[in-house]
Amino acid sequence: MNPSLNLLQPYPFQRLRELFAGVTPNPAYSAINLSIGEPKHATPQLIKDAMVSNLAGLANYPTTAGIPALRQAISDWATRRYGIPALNIDTEIIPVNGSREALFAFAQAVIDPSRTAPVVISPNPFYQIYEGAALLAGAEPYYLNTLPENQHAMEFASVPVSVLQRTQLVYVCSPGNPSGKVMTLAQWKAIFELSDRYGFVIAADECYSEIYFDEAQRPLGALQAAHQLGRDYTRLVVFSSLSKRSNVPGMRSGFVAGDAKILEKFLLYRTYHGCAMSPTVQAASIAAWNDEAHVQDNRRQYAEKFSQVTPLLQTVLDVQMPDAAFYLWARTSVADTDYALRLYRDLNITVLPGSYLAREAHGLNPGAGFIRLALVASLNECLEAAHRIAAL
Repeated sequence: MNPSLNLLQPYPFQRLRELFAGVTPNPAYSAINLSIGEPKHATPQLIKDAMVSNLAGLANYPTTAGIPALRQAISDWATRRYGIPALNIDTEIIPVNGSREALFAFAQAVIDPSRTAPVVISPNPFYQIYEGAALLAGAEPYYLNTLPENQHAMEFASVPVSVLQRTQLVYVCSPGNPSGKVMTLAQWKAIFELSDRYGFVIAADECYSEIYFDEAQRPLGALQAAHQLGRDYTRLVVFSSLSKRSNVPGMRSGFVAGDAKILEKFLLYRTYHGCAMSPTVQAASIAAWNDEAHVQDNRRQYAEKFSQVTPLLQTVLDVQMPDAAFYLWARTSVADTDYALRLYRDLNITVLPGSYLAREAHGLNPGAGFIRLALVASLNECLEAAHRIAAL
């Protein structure tokens, strides 16, 4: 077996199950799960209709590059959303089966293990796929702590030059998981300049880009930032998904876009990887990317939850409204694992300890002392959870 498999750490939800092992939650309360970022809003009917109307596609092998109509729908959406010139649908877009598989596969294609001790930089806390992708590609993960005192930004000034010289890939998540922070144009400019200097590729994870709270303040995207700075997409690839935007996590549909030279090689890799999107899913994805009404309604539901839940929790927790995404990142007064265990045992509420989303790096675990609450349940359930926590 690949010995790098032994380097993989348990997934946060496995650790959560182990934390709760043998604990019986208070039966006086109904269970409310705020631990996992799985959208719970209803899947739009137009997407389900498109899926059902295209079941004949199950009889055909799909192409890895996807059909031109899907790539065109994605290009049109990106232009509407970010105000960028039309992406070349033949060279700058590849449909993927959700951002998760693509984020993992991308490292396998990008990392050159023949070069001395390759490094992959990741924010810390982070989405654990970044770490696993780096390890299985034969690279060393470098964890860049993102802390409240620096607005949860990736402070590259703290990274030694010797590390940057070995860096081949940098994962960036904006809006961030778990902080919800959105990168500014100045921050993008800084990372682009480092990419120019050291030659690393930027993988911009934007799966939360369409969950925000002010229609006049849409999160800045990486392609948009490059365009505003007068750059092309050299060494930049963006990962986007319908899962959160359109409430279809089970459909596994997203795309990558950016540097045409990199995507040419990534498409070659994917041809052997065997991860082409079902024609039926492609048809439903076209319907989803072409419609914004359901996305606006989705944001309205999240905005309602955050506007009501956050003030309640602020009476007892150090927590702020995020810029975007659907998480609250709350500081606790006791160990985050103890806090999560008490909420589960006493109130039948499941949250994720922040330390499970991070690694010990540079003298601390930046997730320790925090809990992540995913406001994906119904408004009533989220409010009920907030009232229970406030009372406790």
